[in-house]
Amino acid sequence: MEMKITVVPGDGIGPEVTREAIAALESVAQLGGHKFQFLEMPIGGIAITKHGSPLPSATLDAALDSDAVLLGAVGGNEFNSLPPNKRPEAGLLQLRHALGGFANLRPSVAYAPLNHNSPLRAEVTDGADILFVRELLGGLYFGEPRSWDKENNVAFNTMRYSRNEVVRVARIAFELAQRRRRKLTSVDKANVLEVSQLWRATVTEVAAEYPDVTLEHQYVDACAMHLMNIPRNFDVVLTENLFGDILSDEAAVITGSLGMLPSATIGGRVNLYEPVHGSAPDIAGTGKANPLGAILTAAMLLRHSAGLEQDAQAVEAAVQRTLERGYRTADLARTNQTGQQIVTTREMGKLVFEILNEIIDRSQALHAV
Repeated sequence: MEMKITVVPGDGIGPEVTREAIAALESVAQLGGHKFQFLEMPIGGIAITKHGSPLPSATLDAALDSDAVLLGAVGGNEFNSLPPNKRPEAGLLQLRHALGGFANLRPSVAYAPLNHNSPLRAEVTDGADILFVRELLGGLYFGEPRSWDKENNVAFNTMRYSRNEVVRVARIAFELAQRRRRKLTSVDKANVLEVSQLWRATVTEVAAEYPDVTLEHQYVDACAMHLMNIPRNFDVVLTENLFGDILSDEAAVITGSLGMLPSATIGGRVNLYEPVHGSAPDIAGTGKANPLGAILTAAMLLRHSAGLEQDAQAVEAAVQRTLERGYRTADLARTNQTGQQIVTTREMGKLVFEILNEIIDRSQALHAV
């Protein structure tokens, strides 16, 4: 297996956590005899500072010429005074649009015994394993027209979807549900929004193509509540851009931290992989950043772009075993828990890699027998 991977670490803690994700990929490549070529390019605030643009043309060209793109995080307080289309986040939106990925996959898994670090009771979160499928190129984030009339203190955005946009993301969600527990929850606000009425009708139509998957519909406010009190009832959750952004971030409560959430954006020309968390400039360089979301993002790259399912599972198992042994970064630490060992970003990465190497070595030995 040979892959060309464009790496865009970005800002804040982005470079720190991305370094650990790359190390995981390098471990898999070395042990499996694969060849991963990494090309680092600027995006976000660092790109604005060095090149005057949140997405330099050279970065975009490299991304489009790669087999996958691995991103850290973008953003910084010093750029908040810039117009929205000039800020670091604009570079990420531009990159997503150019790569063409329309389905954003966001797993939320209660890695035992990490669930005991959640503010939710262990009996609520035990066994929770949710995959959010968020439509990424439509809705309020990209809808036109949009405007902010500062003189008259009026602003508006447009939520807009076409039937075809809903069909293509729904099919991906149903296909993923077929590989999991065969249940799909479609989330909307069809009691109020015409866009949601189109969404619900279209998803119901697509469901006829997947008779082995059980479909249910929920309003977004009800779903937000049920995620916190019955998360084990969910398998695949399909929703539009804004709702998916909010609900998947809410599900960080199940995992114990936003730093635990990976994501993959698929369906376009090149897949984009990024942890869900932001750039967290307040802890950048302190060693407090949680690299597990980025490492789990590397596992998604192995699964969806490299086609290395066993290696992806090995990375996920290494993360779980590391947590089971009591290791925590600062965001996962809880004062009421005993047996915790608080480690730095780099230390957590090394612990995962040691266990990952053990898992892969053992697997290779079994296959050699």
